[in-house]
Amino acid sequence: MPTSTEPGTGLPLPEAVLVTDGGMATALEARGHDLSDALWSARLLLDAPSEIAAVHRDFFAAGADIAITASYQASFEGLAARGVDRQGAERLLRRSVELARQAAPPDGRPRWVAASVGPYGAVLADGSEYRGRYGLPVAALRDWHRPRIEVLASAGPDLLALETVPDVDEAEALVEAVAGIGVPAWLSYSVAGERTRAGQPLADAFAVAADAPGIVAVGVNCCAPADVPAAVALAREVTGKPVVAYPNSGEGWAGGWTGPSRFVAADARRWIELGARIVGGCCRVGPAQIAELAAAVGRR
Repeated sequence: MPTSTEPGTGLPLPEAVLVTDGGMATALEARGHDLSDALWSARLLLDAPSEIAAVHRDFFAAGADIAITASYQASFEGLAARGVDRQGAERLLRRSVELARQAAPPDGRPRWVAASVGPYGAVLADGSEYRGRYGLPVAALRDWHRPRIEVLASAGPDLLALETVPDVDEAEALVEAVAGIGVPAWLSYSVAGERTRAGQPLADAFAVAADAPGIVAVGVNCCAPADVPAAVALAREVTGKPVVAYPNSGEGWAGGWTGPSRFVAADARRWIELGARIVGGCCRVGPAQIAELAAAVGRR
């Protein structure tokens, strides 16, 4: 699969605007899968990998340039609880990258694979990924993330998606964990207004990545669409780097999704005006919405 010839990024940034996919779990649920397991969509790396590949194909067909792997909630601890040993867990992490790579259509259009690195809170499966403040020092978080990152990097993704990061401590740990890994990364926070989910000012959060050479883009994901414009502008101002923005639908969560979707594909044009170069969707954003977004930004 062709990739950018620009050294050091793996993506044609900052010139191009690229579309990333939507919610893997959303699309899997639409295909009839129950994801109430603690492994969430990563469970299907074990039970139904062909379904993950099918979702990647659907998003590529919708106009996505980038596939984010199903490794967000895959961890050594979580897989061990399902009886998967260390070697087996490494194989599943690598499989997540392979499935995304193999799903790219042979149409000559460049596609890229971003290996998802979810936050520490995701393995806890208790919602703490949206709160942060785990009570662990930066060094402990770095040491927890690094082995999984090393395995994902060994599978040859085009970049790493350090995503849904809830606080500055974890961002610092992730920036340290990817140092010298040999694969570029983007860093995206889950936010509430102009603060991280843990309550820190976004200016401080984005500053963590400003001088990190391995971080080629910064931004937000799995936030309300209304939070995107200010965050994109601030990320660009603080870091000078290309910005990534892929919010959720804007529906509320209270043990289940409530309220109307507020995801409007045409809004991505404004995000791009403010500095976004990778745009897409997260939870509750499916292939149909990504097709609308890709058309709105001229990628379809």
